Amino acid sequence: MTDLDQRLAPEFFDRAQERVRAMMAEEGFDAFLTDHPEDIAYLTGFFHHPSERPVAIWLESSGRVVMLLPELEREYAESQTARAELVAFFEYPGVTSPFAVLASAVRPWGRVGFSSSMTFQRLAAARAAMKAADFVASDLIGRARYVKFPEEIALHREAARVTDRMLDAGVRLVTDAISAGGDLPTEAELERHVTATGTGIMYAEHRNVVVASLLAGGLVYSGANSAFPHGLPSVNRLKAGDTFMLSLGCAVGGRFIEGERTFVLGEPTADQRRYHDTIRDAQALGRETIRAGRECREANRLCLEVIREAGLGDYIRHRQGHGIGLGMHEAPWLEDGDATLLAAGMVVSNEPGIYVPGHAGYRISDSMLVTPDGAEALTTFPRNLDDCTIAL
Repeated sequence: MTDLDQRLAPEFFDRAQERVRAMMAEEGFDAFLTDHPEDIAYLTGFFHHPSERPVAIWLESSGRVVMLLPELEREYAESQTARAELVAFFEYPGVTSPFAVLASAVRPWGRVGFSSSMTFQRLAAARAAMKAADFVASDLIGRARYVKFPEEIALHREAARVTDRMLDAGVRLVTDAISAGGDLPTEAELERHVTATGTGIMYAEHRNVVVASLLAGGLVYSGANSAFPHGLPSVNRLKAGDTFMLSLGCAVGGRFIEGERTFVLGEPTADQRRYHDTIRDAQALGRETIRAGRECREANRLCLEVIREAGLGDYIRHRQGHGIGLGMHEAPWLEDGDATLLAAGMVVSNEPGIYVPGHAGYRISDSMLVTPDGAEALTTFPRNLDDCTIAL
């Protein structure tokens, strides 16, 4: 039992904003504009459901931080003690555009960075309202989020603990059904069970639970359905001989973790053992390739080479992994096209997989904390096939 407050202290956001301002100074920005919900949560602690009504942060090199938001969100932002000056517009699209309201409250001049995820419509509205500003696309805030502060790492660790308990709960649902001699669960029933387990743990053991885009849940699929890397849970019922996958995760304080394991129901066949052992070996090497100072693309190459050397390269469908933080998937990318250097404090997934059409998929994933001398797997559920075989 833990007693964790998921809300970070105001001082955290001061440090996050200072980190971004320092990068702005290095890259020559007078101000920065972002409407990405994860950036907003990172800089101010305000979590919200995005809609057509813009919510955006304007951060000046001088230190001023302004949040543009609709009036109907003002009290909600105040309830979360959002670390910014609030500037509200009444409605969207409004007689006066929201970005014109922002422009009237700030100094819209100089070299202004903007999040490259911003839609063309919103960027055009900002440019129309701030004609004196030179807008330049930048991933600066995304890069600022790469290395986690200690408070964030504590949240990731707790999310990993909850994710491991969700995996335990999924296995128990199957083994209890076997013991009872009744029907095995469907993929959808299994998914609902592990989701309820994760959310139940958080509300029972945490204070001020932060509801992010996903609180807890994941992908649950069996047999041929698991050969689709992102297949959705179906009404397919688990059956003897199946390979099935629990691809789970949760967000504690808005900080994500994923943990994935592949199981076999009954005595594994030679092919099932070969596929699972190959992924186990690739994932084990992947835990070694993730280390500070190594390029993401090199970590990916070394990890996936294990699969290719085993003669299963035709079944590869994706990279080794990706960054994790306020998003379940975020940069940097452990992929051939990303030369980003891994650094201590990053959290990334290590999830090599193969997908055999008409048979099944095999994937093992841990969320890894990059340390000064290697990497630590935050999720700890057993990985070997003997531990992931469920006897009938």
